Amino acid sequence: MGQKNRFDILILIARPAAGKSELIDYLKKVPVRERERRFHVGEFEEIDDFPMLWAWFEEDKILADMGKDRLHTTPDGYFKHSYLWDLLIRRICLEYEKRLKKNPSYHDRVTTIIEFARGVEQGGFSRAFQHLSKDVRMRSAALYIDVSYKESVRKNRRRFNPDAPDSILEHSLPDSHMEFLYRKSDWESFSSTDPEYLAAHGVRIPYAVLENEDDVTTKQGEALGRRLEETLASLWSFYKKREN
Repeated sequence: MGQKNRFDILILIARPAAGKSELIDYLKKVPVRERERRFHVGEFEEIDDFPMLWAWFEEDKILADMGKDRLHTTPDGYFKHSYLWDLLIRRICLEYEKRLKKNPSYHDRVTTIIEFARGVEQGGFSRAFQHLSKDVRMRSAALYIDVSYKESVRKNRRRFNPDAPDSILEHSLPDSHMEFLYRKSDWESFSSTDPEYLAAHGVRIPYAVLENEDDVTTKQGEALGRRLEETLASLWSFYKKREN
């Protein structure tokens, strides 16, 4: 990783509607040189499992309209098999490996931001991290955006746009799905063994927590910039310490 001043991979995780996409949207608006200096994120590309997941719903709707069996999801909007959540993580890693294979110098200029949410019903973050490829685990730092379940539900309802269900910033889940999939989170138990590193298949992945119960991500102003800069400075120190 040399003397670079930016993360190779930043894994951005939280409950739904916690502020992940808003934070990415904020970073896009910060000039690259300032972004690298303040947040250790250079030019960046995103790999989000939501578009992959949404494609399954669309495909199953087409299959149902054709009179065929649905492959991935039930008519009421749940996955048919729990292992499909693991498949999404592996699909994220495959997409990353394809980019790295195409351009071995990829990280000379690019930070990859990987984004996903998980609840206990899906195996939680602990299960998701076990399905990360070794290359992703070795290059990653993780940023968890902390909001309560109540706040996650509030923002999930607020961002709902019925005309853009496939939108990264405006998609929303029904309350029943939020309750079933995301009320319970394993973040505290997953991160409790070490205040700086998460354990994933023998690899220590540095992490930090961005508090967002006061919803600093929605306005995307300097209050978010200051909080994010402070949080990522701590994460950067853990990241460099692991490298050394």
